[in-house]
Amino acid sequence: MSKPAVILFAVVIAAPAAAHDATPTAAQPNGWTYPFSCCSGMDCREIRDRAVLEGPQGYVIKLTGELITPRDTRIKNSPDGQFHHCTVAGEPKGRTICLFVPPRSF
Repeated sequence: MSKPAVILFAVVIAAPAAAHDATPTAAQPNGWTYPFSCCSGMDCREIRDRAVLEGPQGYVIKLTGELITPRDTRIKNSPDGQFHHCTVAGEPKGRTICLFVPPRSF
């Protein structure tokens, strides 16, 4: 391995792990940071409301058919009022790590 590659590798390994930020919205103009427990820097993204079906049994992720029940600890309150989906390796069809849901008026 070349010396520059070794240095780059050492810097990457030594850098602290950090979660990434959600895109700023009207509700959160400075954005917000996904919790590390949900995201390792690439696992989370905002999804459209229509990508999730909400019903009495919980939330169904349309792309995967995965049901997340109302008492599931993976459900988190969304600080910006939008749905955000965190999946293993950031894959849209991956298993859900966290689902951020907007507050409901009912």
